Amino acid sequence: MSQIKQISEEKDVALAALCDTLEISRATFYRHQQKESALDVISSSMQSPNALSDEERQRILAVLHSERFVDATPYEVFYTLLDEGEYMGSIRTFYRVLHEAGESQDRRNQRTHRDAVKPELIALAPNEVWSWDITKLLSVHRLVYYYLYVILDIFSRYAVGWMIAYRECQYLAKTLIQKTTLKYGIQPGQLTLHSDNGPSMTSHTVAQLLEKIGVLKTHNRPYTSNDNPFSESQFKTLKYCPPFPERFESLGDAEAFCRKFFDWYNNRHYHSGILFLTPAVVHFGQAEKVLERRHQVLLQAYEKTPTRFNRKMPLLKQLKPVYINPPKNELHKIEKIV
Repeated sequence: MSQIKQISEEKDVALAALCDTLEISRATFYRHQQKESALDVISSSMQSPNALSDEERQRILAVLHSERFVDATPYEVFYTLLDEGEYMGSIRTFYRVLHEAGESQDRRNQRTHRDAVKPELIALAPNEVWSWDITKLLSVHRLVYYYLYVILDIFSRYAVGWMIAYRECQYLAKTLIQKTTLKYGIQPGQLTLHSDNGPSMTSHTVAQLLEKIGVLKTHNRPYTSNDNPFSESQFKTLKYCPPFPERFESLGDAEAFCRKFFDWYNNRHYHSGILFLTPAVVHFGQAEKVLERRHQVLLQAYEKTPTRFNRKMPLLKQLKPVYINPPKNELHKIEKIV
């Protein structure tokens, strides 16, 4: 229909003659013209005043495609830039730009787990509840594995201790726990150590050590591996990170990789469970300063373009207690404190 109108204007031919030649009713032609005009009005009225310009959209894509952020999630990119004093758009905007470019698919197979009842533990600060577990790392040699022991603080997600060995052993576990508690000056009655029901975790050797140094121990419910969610999540982060190899040449190679990984995980990894702070920032008491600094950056962006925040002033975020299935009465006390 638009072509008929264009020919009529360019060739100075009557619309009625063109419609008769093409055997199209003039009423049909004018009805289509009205629809096209209405669609143009609707599309122009639906354009949001907060919409990104093509230049802003390309700038976001360029940052996400950069070598620095090619393996980072939009959350990590957003908070990294925020810590550097730059705001390019919301996290949702980053995902929307990636979706429009056809780049928002998950790069790994996901597996869902059934819900499970968790032990009743609550951490209000670092060094109150630690979680520990052991995972296997594959070797290039058949039936040879390396065993990675990791102790994790569930409040800060900081890996307070780790080691790699040729076998799973209660005496090695005892040594790691003893050295780690001494390193962080754990006092009797201060710490709860949570684990699953593996042979090293339930051994008398570890139990006697914990009783001697005054550390309370708890375990998963039988046949419920998800009762240890923080350690399991940390192992998933380890094994799904881009540099992780399928198999290791030797124990030394595995140890070298883990040394680099835990340095990144503790000091540069923006963890979603702690407001996208790094575990080291939370564990060593710097969280409030970083959150305040981020808040000031967002306030400046809000003052510049409040419509992009839907005129809702950004709120200062605060860390919350971390728990494994808290009792209702304890949860009620914490809500009063917070």
